[in-house]
Amino acid sequence: MRAIAISQPGGPEVLQLQTLPEPTAGAGECVIAVEAYGINRPDVLQRKGAYPPPAGASPLPGLEVAGRIVNGDAAALAAAGLRVGDAVCALVAGGGYAERCVAPVGQCLPVPEGWTMAEAASLPETCFTVWSNVFERAALQSGESILIHGGSSGIGVTAVQLAKAFGARVLVTVGSAAKAEACRRLGADVAINYREQDFVAEVKAATQGRGVDVILDMVAGDYVARGVQCLADDGRMVIIAVQGGVKAEFDAGQVLRRRLTISGSTLRPRSLEFKAGIARALREKVWPLLASRRIAPVIYQQLPADQAAQAHALMESGEHVGKIVLVW
Repeated sequence: MRAIAISQPGGPEVLQLQTLPEPTAGAGECVIAVEAYGINRPDVLQRKGAYPPPAGASPLPGLEVAGRIVNGDAAALAAAGLRVGDAVCALVAGGGYAERCVAPVGQCLPVPEGWTMAEAASLPETCFTVWSNVFERAALQSGESILIHGGSSGIGVTAVQLAKAFGARVLVTVGSAAKAEACRRLGADVAINYREQDFVAEVKAATQGRGVDVILDMVAGDYVARGVQCLADDGRMVIIAVQGGVKAEFDAGQVLRRRLTISGSTLRPRSLEFKAGIARALREKVWPLLASRRIAPVIYQQLPADQAAQAHALMESGEHVGKIVLVW
């Protein structure tokens, strides 16, 4: 099979097209003939040598794919209601940048009706991450408010749409007027350009001083202290990335007095059972919204599968809104 491998830690140019043996499925797994795969920030970190795959995972990058099942554990497929030939998208711990990818059957979901493979490949990493952190960990409820940092990112555009679909008021931070407008078109109620505005002041003004109930933070660093100021009493902040640094100082007194919760998570090393539980929740609660296009794909650019280096350079430029997807 053709695959995109990391020849050595470094810039986008270290991503190289190679011919490798096809993988084989083990117990509880299936092999997917990949038609499209999505690019995610952890792929960039892995390419740089800063985010090694979990033990036992493929050394190839790639956390989400869409394609058709070609073989696998018959009992596991039957239990999941899947068959060879079915069109699925899947969350994987690695190996997505290839023509064949092994996926746990429990992390496979049907391609939503009417969606292309490229559109379906944009779903798994963002949907699993947003559902797990916003709706399970932070327990966002209808009628509450959420601040989403990086509202125009792949995670961000999914979080905006899902939060709105489940009845929340949505505030986002973005880095340009064009990205702010893109988020408003997706349903964001308030879009704050952090390059020109103080997002703490803007959140306070937009909530009449109350603050938001939930913050989805991919920045960390000094955003944690500022986030504490943005939270309402009993507010919850979930950190899912540390693009702004791993160290933070904040007013712990506010956390105590106002009963705030600061937590975080990473999805890739979690157990198969944990991820399968997210998949079941998504199929029940989110997939109907995808079939009706109430939640729409946001693909910034679709590239040929062998142009992973160009896709990584585009992601690192920060100019994209939504997802970058590659197609074999």
